[in-house]
Amino acid sequence: MKKTIALLIAAGITLGLASGLVMAQEKPAAPPAQNRIPKPVKTAMEEGLAARVSAKADIPFSITENIFMPVPGQTASYIFLLLNVKNADMGFAIPPTPQVVDPTAPPAAPKLLARVYTFVQFYKLQDGKAPNLEKEIYIPAAFQADQDGFNPEAVEWYSFGYPLAPGKYLAAVALSSPDFQKFGVQYYEFALPTPQEISDKLITSPVLFMNNYAQTEQPETQAELHKGLLAWSIARITPNRERTIKVADAIDLFFFVYGAKPNATGRFDLQIEFEVDQMDGKPAIKFAPGDFKSPLISLPLQMKQTLEVTTGDKKEVKQQDLPAGSYTLLAKISDKVSGLKGEQKIQFTIK
Repeated sequence: MKKTIALLIAAGITLGLASGLVMAQEKPAAPPAQNRIPKPVKTAMEEGLAARVSAKADIPFSITENIFMPVPGQTASYIFLLLNVKNADMGFAIPPTPQVVDPTAPPAAPKLLARVYTFVQFYKLQDGKAPNLEKEIYIPAAFQADQDGFNPEAVEWYSFGYPLAPGKYLAAVALSSPDFQKFGVQYYEFALPTPQEISDKLITSPVLFMNNYAQTEQPETQAELHKGLLAWSIARITPNRERTIKVADAIDLFFFVYGAKPNATGRFDLQIEFEVDQMDGKPAIKFAPGDFKSPLISLPLQMKQTLEVTTGDKKEVKQQDLPAGSYTLLAKISDKVSGLKGEQKIQFTIK
């Protein structure tokens, strides 16, 4: 049943991307003039470009990591940048205008509202050349929060994604108030897989440990800022960013294998051997090799180890939960069609 669910997930995302994101790329819509980057914001973004140092920090934030996934049928990848922002810096406040309420409902405290604008410049990096501006995007967003329990000092994470061609990039990102009087700028370099990189080996997208997965009816066809999740076409993924699980919990994996080749009938045939090692390199769990008919991998791995216990002259085999500690998950990937191989290691913690 788990394998069937994984295949359905893979098929659903692939169809959603193929019918939504790719179509959106074929007919790009020029942003309205008023949606272009305002001059003071753009000037600050460009001033700090050479040194990669923020020229403006009214709204402090950090770009903590990037995650990429493929655009099916293309060499492009969908890049996600993850931002950490303190609640107080997002500008949450009670809206100045009355909120529409149901007159028959009991009185309730109005929700806090934050409106922010994200401006992004993607620069292509090439050795010996000045950064070349490839794309500019504008992302308006609004977020609500309950007053009860609201912690202005808490740091939340947000993400946005955008499809780009293979290569190395520098992103200049500005987070701004609606009036553009307060904003912050950060810079972040990243690289997306090139055809040359995957010509003789398999590589993977960043391996996600999923806390939650859901699908929407319609794919996301333009960049949006999301709180606490990744929006990849029809997929809504809440990753376990700390890669920390509890004893007896399974790891719910999600990743894509770049470089896998279909056979003459268009089918993929991958084999993956998963292994969990202790930090000293000793194996804790060895899973039986699994066959996968899609380069999009989604499956749970139960963290149970098989032990052989000897009592006197009697041997007994038993299973137990992997104890608390730090471990490395090793994935050895083989493509039965092309013969290419790859390997991925991910550290995680059980508490």
